[in-house]
Amino acid sequence: MSQSAPGFDELLAAARHSAVHLEMRDSYGVGDEAEDFENWKRTGERDIDPASAYWTPWVELIRSTVARGVIVRRARIVSEPVTDYIRYEHAGTVVNIRAGEQVRWLPRRQASDIALPGNDCWVFDNATVLFNHFSGHGEWSAPGWEVRTESTVANLASSAFETVWERGTPHEKYTV
Repeated sequence: MSQSAPGFDELLAAARHSAVHLEMRDSYGVGDEAEDFENWKRTGERDIDPASAYWTPWVELIRSTVARGVIVRRARIVSEPVTDYIRYEHAGTVVNIRAGEQVRWLPRRQASDIALPGNDCWVFDNATVLFNHFSGHGEWSAPGWEVRTESTVANLASSAFETVWERGTPHEKYTV
């Protein structure tokens, strides 16, 4: 990937119809989220205020995207019983929903027969895939992302997402 490859914000801004996010890890440890997660583990309290400094940039980005008519969906494949990180993520998903995302959860055992991409990804308009690269500990792994536009790659990622979405449980009905 070249240094000039577009990042997430540019790809989301260019999306015309859909932006879908497939998450498949049971733990992440990236940026400010790692600090927030550690605080949640200590206190049991999660920031779920969409207007907080922590959430405002994301909420504004998603709300403006949805206002343009782009459907934003997120599907998470999770091991059960879930990890502490997934409990933390589940507790904060109410903000994703308030921002305008649709979110579903799929137990990993129900994904065994799905052809999945090797990495978490965003798919924009079923044509552009942004793969997220993480270390084994869930931190960003250089260069952090990779953008692919080959139709075979986009078809795999889109098909995987749609299958996970169809099988997934809406956030409001999924308990941890």
